[in-house]
Amino acid sequence: MAVTETQEVETNVVACDGGSGPEGHPLVYLNMNGKNEITCPYCSKHFTLKEGAGGGIGH
Repeated sequence: MAVTETQEVETNVVACDGGSGPEGHPLVYLNMNGKNEITCPYCSKHFTLKEGAGGGIGH
């Protein structure tokens, strides 16, 4: 599966719903578990932890 989009984030737990329309999927929370990146298993959206970010859990 090809990566479709990359988003820089400031927390190590991110939420992804795939967006609206036919590309949407159930809301999932993805935990980077100490890594600096993660890819959504549903839509392949790629999240990277912003340089210098604390990595805390955000809401």
